[in-house]
Amino acid sequence: MEKPKLIRIVTVPISLNKLLNGQWQFFKKHYAITAVSSDKKELKTFSEKFKTPIYFLPLTRRITPIQDLICIVRLFFYLKKEKPLIVHSQTPKAGLIGMIAAFLARVPIRMHDVVGLPLMEKTGAKYFLLYWVEKLVYTCAHKIYPNSIGLKEYMLKTRLTSENKAKVLGYGSSNGIDVEFFSKKHFSANSRTVFLKEWKLLPTDFVYLFIGRLVSEKGINELVETFDRLSANDKNIKLLLVGPYENELDPLKEQTQEKIKNNPQIISTGYQEDVRLFLAYASCFVFPSYREGFPNVVLEAAAMEIPTVVSDINGSNEIIFNEMNGLVVPKKDTIKLEQAMIRMYKDMKFRKKMSANARKGIAEKFEKKVFYNALLEEYKRLEKDV
Repeated sequence: MEKPKLIRIVTVPISLNKLLNGQWQFFKKHYAITAVSSDKKELKTFSEKFKTPIYFLPLTRRITPIQDLICIVRLFFYLKKEKPLIVHSQTPKAGLIGMIAAFLARVPIRMHDVVGLPLMEKTGAKYFLLYWVEKLVYTCAHKIYPNSIGLKEYMLKTRLTSENKAKVLGYGSSNGIDVEFFSKKHFSANSRTVFLKEWKLLPTDFVYLFIGRLVSEKGINELVETFDRLSANDKNIKLLLVGPYENELDPLKEQTQEKIKNNPQIISTGYQEDVRLFLAYASCFVFPSYREGFPNVVLEAAAMEIPTVVSDINGSNEIIFNEMNGLVVPKKDTIKLEQAMIRMYKDMKFRKKMSANARKGIAEKFEKKVFYNALLEEYKRLEKDV
């Protein structure tokens, strides 16, 4: 029997590899699945790695009306030819192009994941534009899947969508995590020695860690400002920034970039394929983001039993609970952030307690297979209504 066709659309291929990692193997058993994204070279690499059919679409992450229109037309004709049962998009631009094209092509099931809303940090004309773009996407989709409870509440409060259209799968997340993979048991004292040597760290260093895009909305300006102040009086602390810069979309302040460059206690590693070593041997994870959907990296940190400081935003505050398995501070508040970072450094007893509590509940709620089964059940439920 021929499997029904499922098309997954994301803006850039790294999302296929990272945000949806593991889904390809699982859903191939049930669907003839195709990945649609930009960047031919990366898309081809993904296809070879996961033995998955692909379709190249020249999507951009910026506001590019002419290019976007071209993508809608190209995707429309592709969908008319392929006749998929389901089109499932994730990330803002992929959602816009994917849901409009799928609506016009009358695809039977149209689903869109909301993994964060850029408009939450915008004002004026830009907020108005992004708001109505989101409304358009949601109108074209049959169902919308915010990946956290807080995000769904925001969407309902601002009337972006309705209760009967928005649904959080499981306890949140868009992919869950591999709890077995993200475990300290894979790492030894010897690998710690190698890690410290590679990044020029001392065994006595207290290492703060951030993992993610190095952009303003991730709270990097505040984090670097806070750490720069702390490190002026303490040479035994280090800050590891693991992730790529995105200067074309949301650049850091010039003074922030200068501090990163000139402070020898700040180490910028660039993008890393496997972040587990950093999570295994850092002393404290810090994630002061302004907005999120449901940040997988905070789940990964919790699974790796690392004490964590996060900003009080949806997603993060659904994983980390203040003084239970970490510290939660107001976003953009450098004073509170500094106090939390100092407490994690100075109070060893408290830090060990946070570490001991970090992994509890992660496997039951957020293990990948739990999420995959919830998504498969959702696919099958929607199929019955076609």
